[in-house]
This record gives sequence, C-alpha cells and structure tokens, in this order.
Amino acid sequence: MSSNAAIEPYQIAIPEEAIEKLKKRLELATFPQETSFSNDWKYGVPLDDIKRLVGAWRETYDWRRAEAELNEKLPQFTARIGVDGHEDDLKVHFVHKKSDKSGAIPLLFCHGWPGSFIEVSKILPLLTTSDGDDEPTFHVVAPSLLNFGFSQGTSKPGFGISQHAEAYHKLMLQLGYTRYVAQGGDWGFMICRALGKQYPAHVIGTHLNLILTRPPRLLSSPLLCLQHALGWYSAHEKAGFERTKQFRAEGDGYSRIQGTKPHTPGFALADSPIGLLAWIYEKLVGWSDAYGWTDEEILTWISIYAFSEAGADASMRLYYETLHNETVDSILGWNGKVPLGLSFFPKELVVLPSSWSKTLGPVVYEKRHDAGGHFAAFERPEDLVDDIKMFARKAKLGKKLDL
Repeated sequence: MSSNAAIEPYQIAIPEEAIEKLKKRLELATFPQETSFSNDWKYGVPLDDIKRLVGAWRETYDWRRAEAELNEKLPQFTARIGVDGHEDDLKVHFVHKKSDKSGAIPLLFCHGWPGSFIEVSKILPLLTTSDGDDEPTFHVVAPSLLNFGFSQGTSKPGFGISQHAEAYHKLMLQLGYTRYVAQGGDWGFMICRALGKQYPAHVIGTHLNLILTRPPRLLSSPLLCLQHALGWYSAHEKAGFERTKQFRAEGDGYSRIQGTKPHTPGFALADSPIGLLAWIYEKLVGWSDAYGWTDEEILTWISIYAFSEAGADASMRLYYETLHNETVDSILGWNGKVPLGLSFFPKELVVLPSSWSKTLGPVVYEKRHDAGGHFAAFERPEDLVDDIKMFARKAKLGKKLDL
C-alpha cells in the first residue's frame, strides 16, 4: 500500500485470546520473596503495590470496558506512511479530533515513554473547544508513536528521532494540515524539536513541557556561564537544579539500560506482564507530582503496552537509536525560525533555568507552575491547555496559517 493510501477509521479490538493469555500469565505470577524492606520505595516498586495491582488486573479489571471507553471518547484512525530508508507503508495509529470553530489551529501532540496516545485524552476536549470567540482552538492529531501502542513496529535499525519526525509530518500533510503547531514532552520534546529543524516552513510554533538544553558554553553564552558560576538563579530555578540532580543520581538508570542494550530487558517486558507493570508503574508514581493514580488508570495505561502491536519491548529501542545515531546537538541547538512556548512543572525529571531554555530559539511565552510532573497532560490538563492557548495568542499562530 502506498503512502498516499486513504485514512481509515480505527477501533481498538484486542482479540479475546490475547486477553485470556494475559490472564493466564497473571495467574502464574511468581513474586520476589518478602523482606523487611520489600515496600521501601528507595529500592524500587513496593511488593504490596504490585501484588494488589496484579490481583486487580487478574480478577476485577475489565479491559473490554476500558477499550469501549477509549473507542467512545477518542476518534481514532490509521494511515500508511513511508519513511525514507525504512518501510514505505508503516501503519500509524492516531487520534484526530477537529474543532467546530473556524480558524482552529492544527496541533500535533507527540507523547513519550512510558506514555501513549492515552495522554491526549484529558486535553482533547479542552483544546478543541473554547469559552469565547477570541480563545484559540485546535484540530488535534495525536499519533501512537511507531513502535508504541497500536502503530506498527519498524523492522530496520536506525529508526530514530528524525524518522519519527518525518513520519508524523507526512501524517499531517495527508490530513491536509500544511502548517501546524507541535506540542510534546519526553520523546515528544525531541520529535517536536526535530520537526522544527526539518520542516520550518510547516511548523508555525512549538510548545514544550519538558525542556532540555545543553549547559551554557563560554564561547556561545558567556553571560549564562557567568550567571551559572555566580549562582544567580531564582528560588524556582534552584529547586529545579535539585530535582534534576536527584533524578540523575537515583532515577535515570532505566535510560542507560534502554539506551545500551534494549533487547535484554525487552525479553522481560515482552514475556512478563508483571515485569512490564513494575517497570512502568515505578515511573508513573515516581515521575508524577503526588497524582492520585487509580488502579483503573494504571492498568489501562499498562494494558496498552501489553497489547501493543509491536510488543512492549519495541518502545525501548528509541533510546538506543537516539544515543547511538542521533545528532542531539542539532536538536538542542538554536532554531530561530520557530517560536517557542514553554511550560515548566516542578516535578518534571529535568527542570532547567529559564535563561538556558532561551538558547533553543525565540521564546514568546513561558510559565513555571507550582505543581505537576512528567505527565502534564494527564496530571495537570487545564494548566497545560491554558499554556498552549496563551502561547498561541502570544505567537499569533492563527495569523500564520494564512501566510
């Protein structure tokens, strides 16, 4: 099938045998032996938490109900996309909801790991509607990244950030959106940055809720180096440094593993639903800001990985490709062609100074929030949407659609 194939409606319909297979694996669970510190978060996920969740997953959780709710709330489609050097007919699953308002701005929402298209569910109704004629609205497109969720798995090495950017840019063009804004955090940050670099004539703005930069360099940013040496930072920025230091000391081991030998832990994630649950549950709790995760939310989140078309292990390969094949300096370098909007949340994994973020490009709007973590679209949907709409106003994105 060519890359110009028709957009097809999509409904999630996991085969009954896949659900039964999952339940049988849960019934055969082997848990670690209990110790006096089995429930100490310093050592990882608590044994009691995992036992509770496995029991619920096996006995009371209803995937069919969750599946029906996702199908009802999220208009889903698939498209076939060709990526240079890779398959020419990759199936991309995506959510697509248009605003009823004239002048709505196309918005590409890119999730990260360990997320999925489900992260758009709370912000979708907020982005596509407004309380007044002068409030921006959006036509929202939220793909399952390739190798994630219900998108196809890739079969060749080297499918990295630039290839993801190519795929979703082509998706937007297939949908008739020749000019659009990109929004994301985690891998979405990297993909949005790559989109702005690769397709600046099409990307009219980028809003980010995880902001990564290089430390200031003496030759290119002497004043930032002086500021850093003298410690001239606000209380929020100093707290951000502490959060970043804590994460890098105690929280990013997963990244080194997935970036160096992703296939090795991939066996555990592909074969063991309990291993998958523990690996991701740790991040859901540890990376959010005291968000009150329900068992239903957790198990739906994990089930999307368990039922992933490419397999749960495939999602980890992006770490390897980025570490070994991507020119990260280019993605983190200055791009003066695309205006930026930035949202800082205090319990994000990395929280850097505002002055550093201005080395990425022209920042027209930014806000530092008092609460929120890595999963901003799920934890703080109203705050994130308010920021996106304010950015659209400040950057005059609506007017750029007509250029």
